[in-house]
Amino acid sequence: MGSGPVLGLAPAPEYTFLIYASPVGNYFKEGVAPLNLYVEDEFHRASRGGAGGVKTITNYAPVLKALTRAKNRGFSDVLYLDSVNKKNLEEVSSCNIFVVKDNVLSTPAIKGTILSGVTRQSIIEIARDHGYQVEERTLPVDELIDADEVFCTGTAVGVAPVGSITYQSKRIEYKTSARSFCGELFSTLVGIQKGLLEDKKGWTVEID
Repeated sequence: MGSGPVLGLAPAPEYTFLIYASPVGNYFKEGVAPLNLYVEDEFHRASRGGAGGVKTITNYAPVLKALTRAKNRGFSDVLYLDSVNKKNLEEVSSCNIFVVKDNVLSTPAIKGTILSGVTRQSIIEIARDHGYQVEERTLPVDELIDADEVFCTGTAVGVAPVGSITYQSKRIEYKTSARSFCGELFSTLVGIQKGLLEDKKGWTVEID
């Protein structure tokens, strides 16, 4: 947190490093139920050359208007498109997006406008360990139409299944079950976190 005797637009002369720790429940009000997302084609979360790839308040403030509007319409969250072509998937307000088709997991590549989330990277590594093909690439919004499954990942979100996505008044529904890709990868991640599965990656640290 920046502070100091500065009223103008300038970097703070001093900073205080703070860590908040608090127990939390499910990020979404749906709990573990599948999410219903709305594809936003008017507002954009981030643009090239901005702070879209940095985990700061500047990354979240731009989504509030679109998010409020979507929730008032009954949606769980907003899925944003790129600000240049307005046709490629970027991420949801608070989490990354994965699309599954024919046993291949695809997620938008990190190009400065998408957060390189630790949960995103963990799921990518777990999926590859399970023998699945993972692609980090440009992901056109049209690929949502034929997708077998869609899910989100994030620090607070964890791994959340998507039940439906609405784009230009068209609602697309997806299969969700405990035997889905999402369920399998989530079970593995939580198993490692809780010490129920062997951590072969050195992700967990024992504290005396």
